[in-house]
Amino acid sequence: MQQVGWNRRRFLTLCAQAGVAGTLLPGTLYTLAAQQAGDSSAVKITPELIDQAAALAGVKLTEAQRAMMLDGVESQREGYAAIRELKMPNEVAPAFVFDPLPAGAVLETGIEPPRWSHVEVSAVPSNLEDLAFATVGELAALVRTRKVTATQLTRMYLARLKKYDSKLHFVITLTEERALAQAAAADAEIAAGLYRGPLHGIPWGAKDLLAVKGYRTTWGAGGFEHQQIDTDATVVQRLDTAGAILVAKLTLGALAMGDHWFGGQTRNPWNPTQGSSGSSAGPASAVAAGCVGFAIGSETLGSISSPSTRCGDTGLRPTFGFVPRTGAMALSWTMDKLGPICRSVEDCAMVMQSIHGPDGMDLTVRNAAFHWDADYDWRSLRVGYFQRDFVPIGPFQPREAKAGETAAEKKEREERNAVFAASHARRVYDQQYDHAALSALRKMGVTLIPVEMPKLPYGAMTPLLTAEAAAAFDDLTMSGRDSLLTEQGPGDWPNDFRVARLYPAVEYIQANRARSLAIQKWAEMFAKVDVIVTPTYGEQLVATNLTGHPALILPNGLRGADAPLPPKVDDGNDDNIGGPGTPLSLTMLAAPYQDARLLAFGRAYQEATGYHKLHPKLDG
Repeated sequence: MQQVGWNRRRFLTLCAQAGVAGTLLPGTLYTLAAQQAGDSSAVKITPELIDQAAALAGVKLTEAQRAMMLDGVESQREGYAAIRELKMPNEVAPAFVFDPLPAGAVLETGIEPPRWSHVEVSAVPSNLEDLAFATVGELAALVRTRKVTATQLTRMYLARLKKYDSKLHFVITLTEERALAQAAAADAEIAAGLYRGPLHGIPWGAKDLLAVKGYRTTWGAGGFEHQQIDTDATVVQRLDTAGAILVAKLTLGALAMGDHWFGGQTRNPWNPTQGSSGSSAGPASAVAAGCVGFAIGSETLGSISSPSTRCGDTGLRPTFGFVPRTGAMALSWTMDKLGPICRSVEDCAMVMQSIHGPDGMDLTVRNAAFHWDADYDWRSLRVGYFQRDFVPIGPFQPREAKAGETAAEKKEREERNAVFAASHARRVYDQQYDHAALSALRKMGVTLIPVEMPKLPYGAMTPLLTAEAAAAFDDLTMSGRDSLLTEQGPGDWPNDFRVARLYPAVEYIQANRARSLAIQKWAEMFAKVDVIVTPTYGEQLVATNLTGHPALILPNGLRGADAPLPPKVDDGNDDNIGGPGTPLSLTMLAAPYQDARLLAFGRAYQEATGYHKLHPKLDG
């Protein structure tokens, strides 16, 4: 089936419709019944109830077997209650660690100083806002040479955040007092000859799932609007140490899904009638709008990739286990990643240089090297591409009428065909940019090696995410406070959490075993190539979030005036709805912890194409 669009909500819904989430645990149906009854102890476990759960799971039981299970199931229920009484906060992780490395892999752990590209110090414009879209490297050159002060940049970006928030809805909390104090300190240090590096004095924004002491951390969700966490996330601490200046806590879809949060929908600067996609909605929108120097987002299943595409940013989803998540909201302990959203590839490298490496608290983080060398010979890299994903898309095939179709059925079929025909037309139009990317790479002298993505049931593994998320937010479901969340549809968290409660522990382990197979198969593929080029959407996005591979999302041009029109309403069910004058992206992948080489190759493509220099016109 040709995939015409993707986002987490839509993907998980499709999985459920396909029966992926229907492998339900014998013995847990009573949990749902208990929730409905309002008191788990009020529901009596009977052979009939066990039989219903077994039928849903596709397990056949004899009458004697059902009777034999009663005591064991009841005992399990008593254990659930005891665990729930612990009232574990979100930051308590399970006693297991996911590792994206295949068996026998050896990590490079040495430390070498980064080698940044040389940036000519430009003249300071008469209007400081003309620097709003400058890269971190360009801003750093001006700050280092004291042609522009950190305070000037901070005030400029704060003013832009205030100016454009009413249009784009990307700010949850301005950290103005903290920012101005940091900026004054940075200016004093730089004046005294203490320059910390390229992030010193650069204003940035944090996705509001990162804890910042003294400020609320809302997770974008109703019911958490006033939550304060009395600590700074590790990433925040490290950026403070680098001298970066936090100016705002930016929006995310409620509990990291989509771009709808308790204050509304974050908007795409290129077309404010559209959302910015999610869940790193605010970071992507603010970077694209020139309202911060860079931002930190997070991805579990597309939350850096999708908004970076929609907003035309450069986003890095690092290898799982490269950046500590301490102090960040946990959604899926085995899939969450923190990473930079920036205007250029080298900006991402500058941020990664400061935030990667163990902190002694996030046990998933490995002591892996990140060696950035702006002069790295990217021509030495073997570059593959998923050839099948670049095959020209065939004609749209509408659903045909069935015999005896009623008038209502005909109307539904025609409406459905119209929606899918429009999506198909947009995908056909967009594919020319994928093909143009391959042509640009060949002009750079790259010999593209066709590779095939390992064939595994990646969709069947995605309930791992919702099972972990349901555990992370167990109290929301059990207390009924999930009703405070913004979105309440069949593909949104409240319903996903309820469905996940019926996901068997055995099947959870089986899915993780399948992930181990995927890691090994992908390692075999990456033994043949160093970098893989692929369209951003599709199965690879799901697969690589499960395996933990790094992904670099690059701007890949703007749609022309002849592009198919987007839907009149952005309902969030298709991240790539496009429309004239909106950005597209290209994704590049690498083996685990090869993030620096991935960035080096991406930088070469970026310099050859220049798409990252395109910016939206916000006042038109």
